[in-house]
Amino acid sequence: MQSVDVVVVGAGVVGLAHAWSAAKRGLSVVVYDRSPKAEGASIRNFGMVWPIGQPAGFCHETALASRALWLEFARQSGAWVDECGSIHLAYRADEWAVLEEFARRAPALGYKVRLLDRDAALDHSPAANPRGLMGGLYSSTELCVDPRAALPALAAWLKEQHRVEIQFRTAVCRVDGKTVETAEGKQIAAGRTLVCGGADFESLFPELFAKSGLRRCKLQMLRTRVQPDHWRIGPHVASGLTLRHYRNFEVCESLAALKARVHAETPELDRYGIHVMASQNQAGEVILGDSHEYDAEISPFDKARIDELMLQELRSLVRLKDWTIAERWSGIYAKHAADPQFTADPLPNVHIITATGGSGMTMSFGLAEDNWRRWT
Repeated sequence: MQSVDVVVVGAGVVGLAHAWSAAKRGLSVVVYDRSPKAEGASIRNFGMVWPIGQPAGFCHETALASRALWLEFARQSGAWVDECGSIHLAYRADEWAVLEEFARRAPALGYKVRLLDRDAALDHSPAANPRGLMGGLYSSTELCVDPRAALPALAAWLKEQHRVEIQFRTAVCRVDGKTVETAEGKQIAAGRTLVCGGADFESLFPELFAKSGLRRCKLQMLRTRVQPDHWRIGPHVASGLTLRHYRNFEVCESLAALKARVHAETPELDRYGIHVMASQNQAGEVILGDSHEYDAEISPFDKARIDELMLQELRSLVRLKDWTIAERWSGIYAKHAADPQFTADPLPNVHIITATGGSGMTMSFGLAEDNWRRWT
């Protein structure tokens, strides 16, 4: 029977982040994933590493630690990571009020942001729609990666540089704290087992999943064709709608008025959890989204109305050279109501780590380091 220090179940960003942290500590690591390649939530997102969206304290500090590790990975592997930063644009008085309040509070909370007037915002963001623009909030800490390229690159780099064994097309059917068994009947002795398969840990620990309080969240997203003439949007762009989604803005008393106005004027945006953003990958395609539907509301069939609403809001936010939609998709991830991750220890030396709540690209590297510091 093969024996290793660590078995990781799941080769998404959470699993690979924990595999990297383990390998850096000199541990032998095997990663199993039932799919032929990474194809879950880890590749179905904007590719935003988004510290600005994390609440002050542990979450924001962990996001910044993840940012540093993404840059370390890029330096060592040659993978594309763009230090593009981000800008929140305001087109309504209540949006501007939230940005002003957050900018005042930001230094004491550990955020490095700048409030920009209309002209400065347009200088920072080539994609910003000037019509009705009041200004923006700029942050330099955000990164862009291309998830579809970054995840395979990370897996290959871990195999080549850190001797991590990664086995795709290998489903794990049993974990008992001492051994891991695959669907083919292979058994491997594991000093520690990490289950990092998102909500899919239900198949291994159904009773624990039922009591976990986790929710499934579905998002819809779009991608344009490559923008002509090598045109770039500049920093990630976020709308005023985003202010009601990310928890960092909850410190702002002015946020309540914005939420009330959105709910009164456009209740469909609340119904589908729509808050629009744009990022651009290495190829020049612009990634657009997104929406949030939960649990019983989730259908295997995407809603055309959600795409219509997102594009309507996006066209008021940004001006693109080419709006042709080349691809549409949806993804499902696990989310915990309060915590940045869900962890559980169902058996000795078995840890479940999941539910980074749509912030896997932002949080996973930092959370992995924090978890390994606790385990060793």
